[in-house]
Amino acid sequence: MKEFNIVLTGVGGQGVLTLGMIIAEAALKQRYDIRTTELHGLAQRGGSIPFHIRFGKKMYTPLVLEGEADVIISLEPLEALRSCYYGSKQHKTIFLIDNDPIVPLSVSVLGETYPSIKEIKSSLKDFSEKVTILNASETVKKAIGSEIAANIYLLGYAIGEKLIPLDEKYILQAMEEVAPKYFDVNKKVFEMGINHR
Repeated sequence: MKEFNIVLTGVGGQGVLTLGMIIAEAALKQRYDIRTTELHGLAQRGGSIPFHIRFGKKMYTPLVLEGEADVIISLEPLEALRSCYYGSKQHKTIFLIDNDPIVPLSVSVLGETYPSIKEIKSSLKDFSEKVTILNASETVKKAIGSEIAANIYLLGYAIGEKLIPLDEKYILQAMEEVAPKYFDVNKKVFEMGINHR
């Protein structure tokens, strides 16, 4: 594999950075050359956070170019729209989205309408033939009492469906190193994502 490009997106407090570090560490363990970048606007709770991961034989730049993402994982539906230009039908970009909306302050303060999941999915069709929307937060909350590990559920789904070319064993090793305190819970949720059927 020459290169693989991932864009992760969500808002502060959803675990975008943790998810990015786990994927990056797993790619490193699988002996890929890797580049990552965090493009924080407002990394505090509620602020938009894109995280780019590029790995392959020899990588030079950390930024995913417009239209060149292989996978875009969004922990929040509206954030998927904000990152849509990294995807393209030509590049066969796959969108994987948690359908749990976090309505931004700008929408509630300005009295704007948050788009429906159907509208978001329809808009993304211009950038991808494959848009998958999951009830990740809801599923995880039912299983462990909190939706905080929805990011790990989406990762499990992506690995189970072979959307990301990384081995499960390296993901688990990376998970244990990046967030040892939550390893048991994360492992359970990750396996739920893999065995989602």
